[in-house]
Amino acid sequence: MIRVLIAEDQEIVRRGLKTLLTTKPDLQVVGEAENGQRAIQLIEGLQAQFLPPDVVLMDIRMPVMDGVEATKIICQQFPRTKILILTTFDDAKYVAEALRFGAKGYLLKDTPAEELAEAIRSIHKGYTQFGPGIVEKMMANVSVIETDKPQELPPGMAELTAREKEILKMIAKGASNREIAQAVFLSEGTVRNHISNILARLNLRDRTQAAIVANSFMSWLEN
Repeated sequence: MIRVLIAEDQEIVRRGLKTLLTTKPDLQVVGEAENGQRAIQLIEGLQAQFLPPDVVLMDIRMPVMDGVEATKIICQQFPRTKILILTTFDDAKYVAEALRFGAKGYLLKDTPAEELAEAIRSIHKGYTQFGPGIVEKMMANVSVIETDKPQELPPGMAELTAREKEILKMIAKGASNREIAQAVFLSEGTVRNHISNILARLNLRDRTQAAIVANSFMSWLEN
């Protein structure tokens, strides 16, 4: 049984999600929260009973505490609970931030019930989940730091080697391991090792997060 907590400020949406999920025999809704702060409180209570949620369906825009900040705190304090962002097409910038903080993926709010259930199962197994339409927009709007403010590099980024920077830039452009290997005249196995080093150095979960970070700091990488 996969334990699911719903964090969504609109009651009618929460009810709808709960109704959809309760029709699935392998999914159990163990809590409903109207904002990120309440979601954290519910997780704390469930954790005290040794029954934490496996997956949180997290809305981005909520009062008191939004989904981005809640994602950051939950991923830090409850690393076994996975976050699946529920969003709209206009929230690409916030989705990018949530992914950097540890969310395992996102889906649009109008995703059909069967796809939503399957995404929860996939997230629970440890896979990432990305709905259609937002990735391109997210990459185009990913620079969450205004250009008139000095950029503070993420921990570990200054220690990247020249080769790692080169590969990171290609990841940001969507290149596959094979394409990167051909471009830099390395084997695919060596490229995979470099990518593993990049993820470890920057404390990232996967190449999608690496692409987001790279796009955020592309001017630094290129200079």
